[in-house]
Amino acid sequence: MLLNAVRFGIPIALILVGFVLLFTTEGAIKWDGFAMCVGAGLSVALINVLFRFGARGDEERDAEEAARRFYSEHGHWPDEPPPR
Repeated sequence: MLLNAVRFGIPIALILVGFVLLFTTEGAIKWDGFAMCVGAGLSVALINVLFRFGARGDEERDAEEAARRFYSEHGHWPDEPPPR
């Protein structure tokens, strides 16, 4: 639960702050603050997505390694029936 709050909460909060700055301030800070906050929020969201892809790759590598160990011990792949 806390992980989802960090994963989605921080980018959403930054983007919302950017829109608040856009609609409530005047002058140059209006556009600079908007661009800074929305850009930071989108950057954090992209880093989260890239991290998730990397973590998924690690899980797939571990599963492949376990399947290879099973094959070397038993002579067949785990998802195939044993030879007769």
